[in-house]
Amino acid sequence: MNSVSNQFLLPDLGEGLTEASVVTWLVAPGDIITIDQLVVEVESAKSVVELPSPYGGRVERLDAAEGQVVAKGGPLLTVAALDEGADSTNVVPGTAIPEIEPAAGSGAMLVGYGTKESTMRLTRPEGGRFGSRSSSAQQQAAMSRTLLDPDRRSPVVSPLVRKRAKSYGFDASHILGSGPGALVLRDDVEAAIALLATDSPVTTTRPPTMSSADSDVRIPMTAMRRLIAARLSESRRVVPEATIWLDVDATELVAAKDRLQAATGERFSLTSLIARFCVDGLRQFPILNSSVDEAADVIVQHGSINLGVAAQTPRGLMVPVVHGAHRLTTRELRDRVGELVAASEKGDYPSATLSGGTFTLNNYGGLGVDGSTPIINHPEVAMLGVGRVMDRPWVVKGEVAVRKVATLSFVFDHRVCDGGTASGFLTYIARCVEEPLVLLGNL
Repeated sequence: MNSVSNQFLLPDLGEGLTEASVVTWLVAPGDIITIDQLVVEVESAKSVVELPSPYGGRVERLDAAEGQVVAKGGPLLTVAALDEGADSTNVVPGTAIPEIEPAAGSGAMLVGYGTKESTMRLTRPEGGRFGSRSSSAQQQAAMSRTLLDPDRRSPVVSPLVRKRAKSYGFDASHILGSGPGALVLRDDVEAAIALLATDSPVTTTRPPTMSSADSDVRIPMTAMRRLIAARLSESRRVVPEATIWLDVDATELVAAKDRLQAATGERFSLTSLIARFCVDGLRQFPILNSSVDEAADVIVQHGSINLGVAAQTPRGLMVPVVHGAHRLTTRELRDRVGELVAASEKGDYPSATLSGGTFTLNNYGGLGVDGSTPIINHPEVAMLGVGRVMDRPWVVKGEVAVRKVATLSFVFDHRVCDGGTASGFLTYIARCVEEPLVLLGNL
């Protein structure tokens, strides 16, 4: 009897998004999946999300390759329904055999799919697609003989395990895992990485083909990279930006940070303290907390200071925002900035965190550079940049001393203000860096 096939289409991801690129497949052709099982990781212009399948059955084919851009409603995955009489004694590790009543439906809602009734019992071929469970010793012996076998399809449930292996150039499913039913665990991937890094006689069944060193590499633009490119290009086309910079003696700021930490037992970063200076500086120079309404030909001076903090993430440059920064204490601002910095390791910021900024702080000193001429985060009109803090010779009271010096740069929209306003803001921030007690006069 011919089985019925269902095609999983890219659902509406909301917020006006019309496409997404496939980052990682969490299943492979031949896998048996359940309704609501996470099957693919996709990246939109807003975030990276894992999508559950609205269908259960056998994965017939993957309709999109990793890196491919799929439009809303485009095919992602084809799933073949299983015969009701199929054997259900061997289920892919990490999945459950659903006992679904006729009125039951899918729990994970995807816009455009809703819930789907099903009475299917999910199965694997007799004997199991991955064979019987092996002992740890047997698995280690097999790994020693052939570490990576492209014909092997071990089950891999964790997306993190898949990513870890992929970052080292191999497929985790080609390892014989040590978990139940040969399930590949993180320890298996780490062991494989260690073995591949040694000169041991471990070989692969079919060595991967490496491209020639002088051949071109074509790298698809991800949705986030296209969004970054579009926004930066728009900023450069629209904004007549100018940049000024100033070297500052940050010795007192570093000392104040250390004293603050010693007195409170809490950690304060230089970024969070400079963020505090920016908020106070914008109160004194509010025109820099603005945007330009080009259609109405007016400057919109914002009442709320929503401070963006530029962050380098695995997905590219992102600017998460601390909304209402002017209402926060120094400790609260520190905590919010710290949360944004910590989340940059993954770059999975909520959409609301990436919108509504009115001014950006860019600490590119963490990248090991002294200065920059950054592009304004349109539609904002200004950005403060902070370079690395280094020991340099500096004249103090007529004598040369070793001081901790950093370079501040400030880029501004010349349509909104002139050099006098921009210089006033920058020199105020410089004074706060050189003499942090200056801030107390304005609190």
